[in-house]
Amino acid sequence: MNKEIVGRLEEAEVRHEELERLMGDPRVVANREEYQRCAKEHAELRRIVERFRQYQKLVRRIEEDKALLQEEDEELKRMARDEVATLSEEKERLEGELLISLLPRDPNDEKNIILEIRAGTGGEEAALFAAALFRMYAKYAEMNNWQMEVLSQHPTGVGGFKEIIALIEGKGVYSKLKYESGVHRVQRVPVTESQGRIHTSTVTVAVLPEAEEVEVGIDPKDLKIDVFRSSGPGGQHVNTTDSAVRITHLPTGIVTTCQDEKSQHKNKAKALKVLLARLLDMQRQQQQQEMAQQRRSQVGTGDRSERIRTYNFPQGRVTEHRIGLTLYKLEDVLEGNVGAIVDSLAAHYQAEALQHGEGTASR
Repeated sequence: MNKEIVGRLEEAEVRHEELERLMGDPRVVANREEYQRCAKEHAELRRIVERFRQYQKLVRRIEEDKALLQEEDEELKRMARDEVATLSEEKERLEGELLISLLPRDPNDEKNIILEIRAGTGGEEAALFAAALFRMYAKYAEMNNWQMEVLSQHPTGVGGFKEIIALIEGKGVYSKLKYESGVHRVQRVPVTESQGRIHTSTVTVAVLPEAEEVEVGIDPKDLKIDVFRSSGPGGQHVNTTDSAVRITHLPTGIVTTCQDEKSQHKNKAKALKVLLARLLDMQRQQQQQEMAQQRRSQVGTGDRSERIRTYNFPQGRVTEHRIGLTLYKLEDVLEGNVGAIVDSLAAHYQAEALQHGEGTASR
């Protein structure tokens, strides 16, 4: 590990000790906001400092064992060589963890998300697969003890979705699912197809960090709000009151609608939640484009025009194109066991960030 990285880790250790002193200061304890700020930073640094101290102990033990290699006792030298090899592997693992811990944190990582799934090319088959993907994410959310709430849906007559939008709440939701944005492709014999031909259809997934109004700064004058009667598949009316809400953001032309609730107020709140997330995502995409122009490299773009994954039913495989990962566990993945793909993507983009020299950035 180079001196610059060690220096930053030593700085983190000093700051960690300083925060411990501050959290014991009666004046800080009396200031609830200041105390919470210190406690949050202290908790974030504690994980780094604990790893760094463990790393330092390993370095000392390796140096002690290497000194034993100068002894005449062959058995002692053999034991020392074996321990150096074992400890060196552990040291390498810790170095990787420490480098990742110094990467700049995505400020959205701890946020809840708005998950948008839309049928693409493929007609009814695409809509059916949109429903299958929604079920996959719902099961994955359940496995992680996250809460999911459907905000808007446009079902089809045979159990599919033209579009379904949901809020997923829980610890680190965005950090886990942020790389799921993109075009998901399915290859299978359609349920609606009497012939045995394999069709290719697509579904678009968007993962947006949940936004607060203060983050986006919406002027109420920029919103056009329309109310209308809710309707279901085929145009039949769900109720006879004007409870459905359509919100148009005039400067950008973004439109969101919600008609799932019987209450106009609840529908408006849900539609606004989706609008805020889309506006924040637009701002984030613009910032990333500017950064990409400056450094000609961008980690984890989440470009939703990019084909990211193929689900091939005849071969029972899932292929993640961005990292060249293929799993022959299609049914297992669709049952919500998508963690292996999610974790591999996170590791890949962390490695890319380190390769671009971002590991030396301050937190």
